[in-house]
Amino acid sequence: MNKKKQLAKNTIIIFIGRVCTQLISFFLLPLYTGYLTTKQYGVVDLIQTYVTLLVPIITLELEMSIFRYLVDARSNTKETKKLISNNFFVLGLGLTIFSILYIIVTCFINVPYRWLILIDIIVCTCSGNFLQVARGFGKTVDYAISCILTGITTILSNIFLIVFCHMGSDGMIISMALANGICSLYLFIRLKLYSMINFKLINKKLIKEMNKYSIPLIPNGVSWWIVNVSDRTIISVVLGTAANGLYAVSNKFPTILNSLLGIFNLSWSESAALHINAPDRDEFFSDICNTITKLFTCLGVGMIACMPFVFPLLVNIKFDEAFYYIPILVLGTVFNVVICLYSAVYIAKKLTGQVALTSVIGAVINILINVVFVKYIGLYAAALSTAISYFAMMVYRHIDLKKYINIKFEDGLLIKTIIIFTFSIIIYYQRNFYLDIINLVVVVIYSILMNKDFLKSSKDTIFSKLKIKG
Repeated sequence: MNKKKQLAKNTIIIFIGRVCTQLISFFLLPLYTGYLTTKQYGVVDLIQTYVTLLVPIITLELEMSIFRYLVDARSNTKETKKLISNNFFVLGLGLTIFSILYIIVTCFINVPYRWLILIDIIVCTCSGNFLQVARGFGKTVDYAISCILTGITTILSNIFLIVFCHMGSDGMIISMALANGICSLYLFIRLKLYSMINFKLINKKLIKEMNKYSIPLIPNGVSWWIVNVSDRTIISVVLGTAANGLYAVSNKFPTILNSLLGIFNLSWSESAALHINAPDRDEFFSDICNTITKLFTCLGVGMIACMPFVFPLLVNIKFDEAFYYIPILVLGTVFNVVICLYSAVYIAKKLTGQVALTSVIGAVINILINVVFVKYIGLYAAALSTAISYFAMMVYRHIDLKKYINIKFEDGLLIKTIIIFTFSIIIYYQRNFYLDIINLVVVVIYSILMNKDFLKSSKDTIFSKLKIKG
């Protein structure tokens, strides 16, 4: 199977699974905004934010290391067992040390939902690690199934606990922990990880080697946290948790694009690792970067065009202010697309230090803009800081990556992107029904023209699979 077909196959399989988890919070928006106050929703969002921060620190980004090393060891059963055994040793040690420290610290500091948060962190850490193990094995179907189980559990438990049991924010946190617990249990049994654990295979040299790969990713993970969600902390401190609830709702829509990007990036990072030394590497990487950038640019501007019609249907009127921050966050997400495409190349070449450096630059920019402007322009500061920091990271990585690989973008792509986004955003803020219709029509036509080759290729692939001549 050629490189493109393998990439497409893995992406489709992962998409089927990840859509159930990554997009689930979007489809549950009517439930969250209907049954939770802005303050309750803001508190839960803040908890999720800190769980996201703590997991890579606890594991020393072990999940990224185990994935990368398992890709190289797929045909070597002995080496695979050795990697899994060392993975569990480091994972167990990290969780044990963290749990002890957490319990001690929370004896002196009042932390709401103390035990729920600890359980949530433990199961999130395990599920994240096991998902990367599944990817390392090349078990994309099992990966997808575990994500589907997570999605189903999230939906059912949220409805039961929030709607019927009236547990509010408690129910939402329990649902997160339960869903990740089901995911972890399924993968542990399905992948037969229990049969691969042998602590006699613990190897200090291997652990050191894996840590050498993964530890530089810790500042990267922390920096991404700062770029993505430090806004929540600053907003909560300066403007209050109710304002954070509004901002969290704004972020749910760009999160759809980030979720789709994350789904693609899972298979893209594997393909990049497998083909980084291929003779046609530059051509292959350039082709993928152009296709995905154009596709996500059109998805982003399409989301902006659709939002005036979709937002009132999904979001309670008390969250209406969230409408105004969405275009800025969507623009930032489009910049993030290019960043992630480049990130996979760094990871494939094992240049994790460069990944960390560029992420730190974005994090510093994000914090400075937030701190300086949040008092003056409120939530706009948070949205703008995210978009600007992403833009800076994108430019830096584009220049820096030329030292290692030659990725070329189509002529005029940047100019076209600027024009369509400017046109769509100006109309968006008018909040005029007839202009919104014109905007949507223009964006649809633009998207079809920009992605005609991709659409034709997709059509031909589907027809060939169905044995129908196009």
